[in-house]
Amino acid sequence: MNVATKSKNFFKSIPDRIKKLPKKFAAKFAGAKEIITQGNGRVSASMIVMGLGQLLYRQWAKGFMFLFIQAAFIVYAVLTGASDLFGFFTLGTSESDAWYGVKGDNSVVMLIMGILAILIIILYVVMYIANIKDVYRTQCAIDTLKTPIGFKKEVGALLDKSFHKTALALPVIGVCVFSILPIVFMILIAFTNYGGDVVPPALVDWVGLANFGKILSLGQFAPTFFKIFGWNMLWAVLATAINYFAGLGLALLLNKKCVKGKAIWRAFPILAYAIPGFITLLGFKFMFSYGGPINYYIQQAGGEAVGFLGLDAKWTARLIGLGVNAWISIPSTMLLATGILSNINTDLYEAARVDGASAWKQFVKITLPYVLFATTPVLISQFIGNFNNFGIFYFLRGGLYADGYFLASDTDLLINWLYNMSIDNNYYSIGAAISLVIFVITSAISLAVYVLSPSYKQEETFR
Repeated sequence: MNVATKSKNFFKSIPDRIKKLPKKFAAKFAGAKEIITQGNGRVSASMIVMGLGQLLYRQWAKGFMFLFIQAAFIVYAVLTGASDLFGFFTLGTSESDAWYGVKGDNSVVMLIMGILAILIIILYVVMYIANIKDVYRTQCAIDTLKTPIGFKKEVGALLDKSFHKTALALPVIGVCVFSILPIVFMILIAFTNYGGDVVPPALVDWVGLANFGKILSLGQFAPTFFKIFGWNMLWAVLATAINYFAGLGLALLLNKKCVKGKAIWRAFPILAYAIPGFITLLGFKFMFSYGGPINYYIQQAGGEAVGFLGLDAKWTARLIGLGVNAWISIPSTMLLATGILSNINTDLYEAARVDGASAWKQFVKITLPYVLFATTPVLISQFIGNFNNFGIFYFLRGGLYADGYFLASDTDLLINWLYNMSIDNNYYSIGAAISLVIFVITSAISLAVYVLSPSYKQEETFR
């Protein structure tokens, strides 16, 4: 089953999954109710003290393990966990004062530690539930005259039948600490006033949806946001279309039997693709600069130097950005399309020629639908990549602020504006809010395009 089939089945199953949610919750509640009503005293003991039920059943290893987990959690909660959780909601109450030697609270650190405390609490709750289920399974086994599964057998299963759980345990913990925690931190920053003058040692506070209101309502942020958003959408559509169809056209051209030396012609785009992108961008920036070779020849011809990437070069700089992005991205699309075109059934073209179809008709009715069907997920990823293409205008024109824009130029994308605001000017909360807006926009567009694409609606066509 390919990726398109899995994705299609997933989206089709969403309504059924939603309908089944009440039943699943009811089943979970019924299972919990069964344990509460049918569990004996040992089960109740494990509800109060983790591992006590296992110890009463003489399962020493499991009992002491669960007991140690609860003891460690209590020690953590007493020493730092409770204060970390409290600090998550308050973000600090004592402001530092260097004059009086008051250190004060660091709101950002308290937010991070609060998120970590919540993750630890979730992990503890999972272990607590596992402890109760384990002792209840032991009770059921004894009541039905069966031998309970021993600790050695469970450990053996973790190294055999359930080895996937053992192998994934450490990566999952790593993902939680190094991926989920920073993402949650960034999301929560969007709901604070962190940034500008409000940076530690000043106390940060929760502001709810105020940052999103600043972006979307009238003020210094809203006009810039809508200008950049409009250009960002136009850029993403144009860049994706140019790269896709130019790459496909180049692949079709090099796929012709009449073309000689195909390996040599393919090598030139691949070399352009192999060179690191930022080197290419810096090279183009030099070429189009006032002292670059293009202006040199213009001046040698008697003309005046042109500010291709200057402060007033709005559409000139935008068109150069589209061209440079095409130079970097077309080779990858060409390579992808070349592989796909080699798998098309040539009998389809033979039948089309017999029916009198022109070359354009064959492209529209055979080649394009087939390539679109196979490359829609890649096309969506290219669209998202172009929507969040930070490097193009950062290296070509970074550092310029245009009139009518707040901390941005007329070629900046949302991702560039986010960088300017958060990294260069300390508007961290606004930058986090913009990143959430970008996520919502790209997710909605990607999902809508995929659902409406042939890869989702016409899966059986090319089987």
